[in-house]
Amino acid sequence: MAGSIATLSKSVFVAPQPAFSRASFRRRSSQLVPSPFCKEVTPCLGHGSLLQPPYRFSLANFEPRSSLLLTKAAASGDGATDPSSSLNTVHAENETQNTLLLGCLFGLWYLFNIYFNIYNKQVLKVFQFPVTVTQFQFFVGSLIAAAMWTVGLHKKPQVSSSQLLAILPLACVHTMGNLFTNMSLGKVAVSFTHTIKAMEPFFSVLLSALFLGEYPSLLVVASLLPIVGGVALASLTEASFNWTGFLSAMASNVTFQSRNVLSKKLMLKKENSMDNINLFCIITIMSFLLLAPVTLFLEGVKFTPTYLQSAGLDVKVLAVRALLAAICFHAYQQVSYMILQRVSPVTHSVGNCVKRVVVIVTSVLFFRTPVSPINGIGTGIALAGVFAYSRVKQQKKKPEKSE
Repeated sequence: MAGSIATLSKSVFVAPQPAFSRASFRRRSSQLVPSPFCKEVTPCLGHGSLLQPPYRFSLANFEPRSSLLLTKAAASGDGATDPSSSLNTVHAENETQNTLLLGCLFGLWYLFNIYFNIYNKQVLKVFQFPVTVTQFQFFVGSLIAAAMWTVGLHKKPQVSSSQLLAILPLACVHTMGNLFTNMSLGKVAVSFTHTIKAMEPFFSVLLSALFLGEYPSLLVVASLLPIVGGVALASLTEASFNWTGFLSAMASNVTFQSRNVLSKKLMLKKENSMDNINLFCIITIMSFLLLAPVTLFLEGVKFTPTYLQSAGLDVKVLAVRALLAAICFHAYQQVSYMILQRVSPVTHSVGNCVKRVVVIVTSVLFFRTPVSPINGIGTGIALAGVFAYSRVKQQKKKPEKSE
């Protein structure tokens, strides 16, 4: 096959040597005309010109017809094919594609989060072992991360021992944050858990002031007031309220915001292969390893067909829902990191606020959660405060960028 291809290329690019006289060559070479495919007035193959043997085709003088036409049109003053306008068109198309991609990512972020909360609540309603459920979610996430690296969907990071030590505190608070969230979801309504988790900005400001020395402005403090007031109003009128669910959601806020403060405090040094997605995958694997002994100590081995059947549960239905919840759990967090690589943290925070509204509304409709007027007003006030906080933070960053 290789020999036939080489022979074919010679037959195309090297023509047989015709018999002609030197006088004939001088007479006909004076009649050569430029070829539309060549930059110079040189004899080109297939246009009746004679070359001194052998005939050889060179890509050095080759110019595509499209670029030649653009050059001629520009020289003739035709504004319709102005190169600058072509570049503007290409730039506009790229902007449109990026906007569509970002919109799809936000849609997937919300969709995966909605399904995670629905399937997770269905599992925790009948299987009240939040530590085991959290451990299973970390296990599935670790498998997904390993599969991504093995197949080549994402570049495997080169991690040093010093980096692992720096990531360990982040993995600890990540583990506790997700565990407390599942404990809250198992005790109270999904909408109430996410209403309490709307207080994340309050704990972010508090911990940043205590550990980083970053004190908030008056506008930031003013935006926190409706958040605290709205959550308090919603809690007083919540039908599913209990202290275990309430305190677990509050503990989740503290641990997740501690993770953000720790990441700033430790200033983790990333290599080229250590992007946000790889960092999240490593944290997931470390969380699985950290929680494994805790699960065995606190709850034992409960997620087995024998135990589920003895508890009167449908093994197949529960296993499918738990698996779907775990996949959506990893997927929505991974998509969240992908969005964070494309937008500013403030834009991501606003998107997270909208996501919380979507999750609250869909969970109320799906589970038919009773919501009193005062409860709905309190939730709305808290979410409006979160949006105001994001806007204040955005305005605060604008002068820093101009400097």
